[in-house]
Amino acid sequence: MSTLTATKEPADLGDKHRLSVIGGLAALSLDAMASVAYGPEAIVLVLALAGGAGLGFTIPVTITIAVLLAVLTLSYRQVIAAFPEGGGAYGVAKTYLGRRAGLVAGASLVVDYVLNVAVSVAAGVAALTSAFPALLPYTVWLCLGVLALVTAINLQGIAHSARAFIAPTVIYVIAILLVVVVGLLRSEPAMDVHHQAHSLQTVGVLLLLKAFANGCASLTGVEAIANAVPSFKKPRVRRAQNAEVALGALLAVMLIGIAVLIEKFAIVPVDGVTVLAQVTQASLGDGWLFYLVQFSTVVLLALAANTSFGGLPVLAQLLANDNNLPHFFALRADRQVHRYGIAFLTVTSALLLVVARGEMNLLVPLFAIGVFVGFTLSQAGMVRHWVVDRPLGWRWRAALNGFGALLTAIAAVVVSASKFTEGGWLIVVALPLMVAAMEWVNRAYGRIGARLGLGATPEPPRPRRSLVVVPVHAVTQLTRDALAAALSLGDRVIAVNITHPEDEAQARRFVEEWDRWDPGVELVQLFDAHRRLDTPLLTFLKGMPAAHVFVLIAEVEPEHAWQRMLQNQRGAVLARALRRRTDAVVCRMRFRVS
Repeated sequence: MSTLTATKEPADLGDKHRLSVIGGLAALSLDAMASVAYGPEAIVLVLALAGGAGLGFTIPVTITIAVLLAVLTLSYRQVIAAFPEGGGAYGVAKTYLGRRAGLVAGASLVVDYVLNVAVSVAAGVAALTSAFPALLPYTVWLCLGVLALVTAINLQGIAHSARAFIAPTVIYVIAILLVVVVGLLRSEPAMDVHHQAHSLQTVGVLLLLKAFANGCASLTGVEAIANAVPSFKKPRVRRAQNAEVALGALLAVMLIGIAVLIEKFAIVPVDGVTVLAQVTQASLGDGWLFYLVQFSTVVLLALAANTSFGGLPVLAQLLANDNNLPHFFALRADRQVHRYGIAFLTVTSALLLVVARGEMNLLVPLFAIGVFVGFTLSQAGMVRHWVVDRPLGWRWRAALNGFGALLTAIAAVVVSASKFTEGGWLIVVALPLMVAAMEWVNRAYGRIGARLGLGATPEPPRPRRSLVVVPVHAVTQLTRDALAAALSLGDRVIAVNITHPEDEAQARRFVEEWDRWDPGVELVQLFDAHRRLDTPLLTFLKGMPAAHVFVLIAEVEPEHAWQRMLQNQRGAVLARALRRRTDAVVCRMRFRVS
């Protein structure tokens, strides 16, 4: 019997690299917080089509969105408790609606996270170039620079990014609340912001639904905390739930407050001036407080991309653990960082920014379609959760989630239909393609697992006679080390030298050096008229009697990384051919020269 010694890991190891409640708000809620800058404006832009009569529905539409926000907040609070491993909508849908529904939810969240980064960065840079028009020609480079900065901060760990973003988040929240409170206390606007309203038209149901759907962009990011529960300090569930409730409360207060001020000060859309800027001017005037609000909004819009950096890597890890994404997405480096998830998010977002030339308006139509699909599946899954488990009060909880599923499903349909010709068709096409790709990855892992016999106990191992083939081209210290390793691996070792018929003199000198050295290992010389490395070796191996064959390829590990470009890549060529066309076990052994 063998004895296995395990080293116990301290319970709090890595906890310093995890999130507190305030840190969770700073790291995971910037997307939702920043939506105050464009959510109310999205509502007003639609309602203004019906003139004053339409703008009169700003508060009712916003309250409806706030009700949905409350439903989502309570729902995701329950999701956090039911799925402490994270995953949010993906975990709920997979467990209660089936694996395929889980993949749809996962794909929708991945799309939303990528678009959130691109839109947030583009919106922040757009606000900056509006203040400083001279920077407009450098929009794309500014976008990539902001993206690189956020990526670099997140590579230091999510707790590090949270600490870096706490101050801007606090300043922004205080600034928006100041606008709301001062505006509510004023009887007259601090500045004249009245503008001529649009001509009156009939306020139809479809217009209200479109305004509701547009305003629901403010809800993107609400799910991020539930997706990243493992990133919180212990007790993780309680801290994540508190962060979720705090986010819901703050967002509701800011949205309703801004909506009330829009109606109070009769704000209408104006080219070149945001609705939030008009509300701020009416409430605070155009002094330094106005610029504080604008600057904090610019900063938070740019940093709102951080929500995706906190949520997507954890979601990708769960998808990888379920064999739906390549397993390297499940790897974590120091500081609890999922580097591959961060790298994927950075590269895809950078591509979007370059293709869209950093123009926010080209990206916004794609935004928020995917997240409503995730919302709907999450709500529907929670309904099934209550019906199956039937805890105390399950009926009203199921009704609440059912109502939320209905609202988000309507929003998903309306947003997809209204934005379809504006680029939304890309998301409608991308979602099933992503699901198909994850299905393909899952089937590939399934085939590999079946061949490896995963889940079955194999027969006891038995020793087999083995042959080790070592390609050599010179008598050197590297050759000596390779042969020493080969002699320890197999029963029979053959050194193979591949040369060209025209190099007969050089081949003869090599044999003479080998004989003088006399390492006690059989040497075989192979000649190829086309100076190929792989074909002669493959032909030689096919002619060997059945045996357990190793091919040991010795390579130099350079002292410095830049010296890799000095290598001839013979080992890579041989290894690639052997793995594709033989069953030999390929060992690439690197020997340090220092």
